[in-house]
Amino acid sequence: MSDNGMMEKEEIFSKVLRAGRRTYFFDVRATKAGDYYLTITESKKFTNDDGSFHYKKHKIYLYKEDFNEFRSILGEMTDYIFNEKGDEVISERHQKDFKKEEYNSNEEATSEPTSDASAESFTDVNFEDI
Repeated sequence: MSDNGMMEKEEIFSKVLRAGRRTYFFDVRATKAGDYYLTITESKKFTNDDGSFHYKKHKIYLYKEDFNEFRSILGEMTDYIFNEKGDEVISERHQKDFKKEEYNSNEEATSEPTSDASAESFTDVNFEDI
């Protein structure tokens, strides 16, 4: 049962995208009237101090009447990001060879390796399937 007291509908078609600590679930479900809609769930794993872990989940429901506009805006936004920043991930957390630049009192950049930098693998998502 979900938080609103209604039973979750059975998935008709599902895909999973694993991306580091995050997992994305794409599920086609049916309305009471028999039409289809899409749920997208982000599940993120968190580790507690004692070594145990828990997940936080966020879900969006996307209905057929919104697909075209959603796809258009999503495409526009992802194109903008790729055009402005390229498709290479540029963050300290996701690049093993990333060197954080620090400025001293003379405003000269110094590169020092970060201790918690780690490499994670990512999977590209093709949103044209939505």
